[in-house]
Amino acid sequence: MRLVVALSEYRPVAAGKVRELYEVDEDHLLLVASDRISAYDHVLRTPIPDKGRVLTAMSVFWFELLGDLVDNHLVAAGDDPRIPAEVRGRALLVRKLDMLPVECVARGYLSGSGLAEYRRTGAVCGVALPDGLTESSRLPEPIFTPATKAELGDHDENVSFAAVVDAVGERRAEQLRELTLGIYERAAEHARGRGVILADTKFEFGVVQDGGLVLADEVLTPDSSRYWPADGYEPGRAQPSFDKQYVRDWLTSSESGWDRSADAPPPPLPPEVVAATRQRYVEAYERITGRDLADWPVDSAE
Repeated sequence: MRLVVALSEYRPVAAGKVRELYEVDEDHLLLVASDRISAYDHVLRTPIPDKGRVLTAMSVFWFELLGDLVDNHLVAAGDDPRIPAEVRGRALLVRKLDMLPVECVARGYLSGSGLAEYRRTGAVCGVALPDGLTESSRLPEPIFTPATKAELGDHDENVSFAAVVDAVGERRAEQLRELTLGIYERAAEHARGRGVILADTKFEFGVVQDGGLVLADEVLTPDSSRYWPADGYEPGRAQPSFDKQYVRDWLTSSESGWDRSADAPPPPLPPEVVAATRQRYVEAYERITGRDLADWPVDSAE
């Protein structure tokens, strides 16, 4: 197999806030994670070193761990010759799929948009919840709270299960709900054993020719999941987290000087915020996987 010298040999297909997608051939795509970080619908000017490697390595770990539960789109990572050296460690070679138009969200704890909706309605995505829950409360059982897939710059919008039925049909919607909750419960159990709470997460699924569901995109990374340290967990307040919440908190602090309601983009991140955010991403990977990020391949630019 010929070694691909440059990423430019592949046709760009799509670009998002953090990832780019390239066509390798008629059956395969290259999913490349950058070190960019987004917050409040802005892509920040300051990258977080090693973030792309963490997202990629963590997805590979979970695809492997969940392989007996659900099929996935991963073909290769690391040193495969179809992965250009310039993005090695930050890229996954994956199968092409017909992607379903639903963000499949599982929640085991109440936070984020779920908390806001509960405070307004007493439910999340039409799922009624007990009275008296508060920030970070553990739910009686995990719930399926789907969302629409938003365009770049827009918010995902929580929707009811009925909306998923309208989008993909009743049988497929039920499959998505069952599989989403099953994956969440397996992942949450593993994370608990590593001293980490998986509060919520979102998945994307595609379909192969025979109609089988395939887990796709990234999976169970700090960008798509809320991870909290189990030590010190206390409902009734926001939890420290292994994700970009540290960046969000700095942006909304007086120190940043940024007015979120104005049209101006966020300011550059100071070095101490960059370092602390990188540390959170790396710690999430190493605690959950038991692996050292230093052992994961690096690209040719490093």
